[in-house]
Amino acid sequence: MVKEIQIRVPIKEVSQEEILKKKAAQYLKINGKNINAIKVLRKSIDARKAVIIFNYKLAVYINESMPETSEYYFDYKDVSSAKEIHIIGFGPAGMYAALRCIELGYKPIVLERGKNVRDRRRDLRAINQFHIVDEDSNYCFGEGGAGTYSDGKLYTRSLKRGDVRRIFENLVYHGATDQILVDAHPHIGTNKLPKVVKNIRETILKYGGEIYFESRVVDFVIKDHKLKAIQLQNGTELTVNAVILATGHSARDIYYLLQRKDISLKSKSFAMGVRVEHPQEIIDSIQYHCKGKRDELLPAASYSLVQQVNGRGVYSFCMCPGGFIVPAATANGEVVVNGMSPSKRNNLFANSGIVVEINTEKDLFKYEQFGELKGLEFQKDLEKLAFNAGGRKQTAPAQRLTDFVEGKLSNDLNPTSYQPGLKSAPLHSLLPKLIGSRLRKGFEEFGRKMHGYYTAEANVVGVESRTSSPVNIPRNENLEHPELQGLFPCGEGGGYAGGIVSAAMDGERCAEAAILAIK
Repeated sequence: MVKEIQIRVPIKEVSQEEILKKKAAQYLKINGKNINAIKVLRKSIDARKAVIIFNYKLAVYINESMPETSEYYFDYKDVSSAKEIHIIGFGPAGMYAALRCIELGYKPIVLERGKNVRDRRRDLRAINQFHIVDEDSNYCFGEGGAGTYSDGKLYTRSLKRGDVRRIFENLVYHGATDQILVDAHPHIGTNKLPKVVKNIRETILKYGGEIYFESRVVDFVIKDHKLKAIQLQNGTELTVNAVILATGHSARDIYYLLQRKDISLKSKSFAMGVRVEHPQEIIDSIQYHCKGKRDELLPAASYSLVQQVNGRGVYSFCMCPGGFIVPAATANGEVVVNGMSPSKRNNLFANSGIVVEINTEKDLFKYEQFGELKGLEFQKDLEKLAFNAGGRKQTAPAQRLTDFVEGKLSNDLNPTSYQPGLKSAPLHSLLPKLIGSRLRKGFEEFGRKMHGYYTAEANVVGVESRTSSPVNIPRNENLEHPELQGLFPCGEGGGYAGGIVSAAMDGERCAEAAILAIK
């Protein structure tokens, strides 16, 4: 007999020998000798009160053995001679679209503007140390997309869009730890994601798919409202059956290409703001009610904050406990910051985007001349502003948190994880009022919700501008663009996802839709 139960274990008891078996026996009111095995299905931490509790969902095997765990299985087929589907972009959406094509017997041909994970590292070093941005290979572009070097957080609310468990199991199949199947807020870690991404690439190649790096798509060949071919930057033209457009939220050239081709786009709401960085010990002390270092059984503490300010949401985004702030610009002449964490989340700092909702229909009157790309142009202007304020390098403009709220230039700044460095700048006055004023009020409210959060020991770093795409590429109920037959907008770049898992699920759905269209 197998019983699924949920139990709560105080932190002081967690390390006791066979504590789960003891608690399970008490819960089920049976003799512990009758429990042959226990499997942890879910694990979370409840730190709302002084006594921290570990919550477990368990499968308890009573008078029977737990079956041996078999490797996760995916029915990949040899597609080397199969009908082709082209995929533009090799981030989570593109990778999972390619894997799904192989499962269904179709050959994916992937075109990625950036480099593979190994070669990409040199370009990341160039940004961090020499302030040089390769516009095709950076923290956003390259094998694995932005997700490869941004922590690998797997938490999603998109539970109705696809099979989340299947996405996780596929990551485990390709080398991620099976702990992601258990943790309530799973993540893989920036240091481990490249191996997983490399393994996915090798699976695609092994079964006959093709992947081409440094292959940026620059034009579409259209006839009678149907996508006939795509052109690469080297002049190569490829005839296509169907194209899954999985370019991510920062491939601005794709939006301009579609606009030039008079293919409809829509502006959409998005969010922009700053990164705030605290010493991790401060966040631990607030969340775990402790002084000094947290208990060794506890992970680096995270937080999630939201506040309505003058009719707009101000909220934390992509919170990275024990992490780093990284330069995420995709062009020279702009500064963009993002966050990432290693698997152990053992850095001294905690950082999070704190962003303000931007309603493109109500907030961007000065940008109406840009039509549906008005949000993109607003985004670009803010990034140029940060570049100039930071000293026209990848040095980021920053203030102490309290100075930002009080409207004072910081005489000096706190230590930071941001490798290119910080420069003191009056972000409180440089940011557009619709963002800056709301952030200042939002930080004050966050300080009331988390006592100790509002502190001079934290830095505010600008700008966090790539939370999501400010542009939506329309698609119909068949996931195809309503005006261009054969084009399937996908993932974050199309405006249909908000992270690794939702992008991966959308990639699978688009693969299924594209296959159905060309059968």
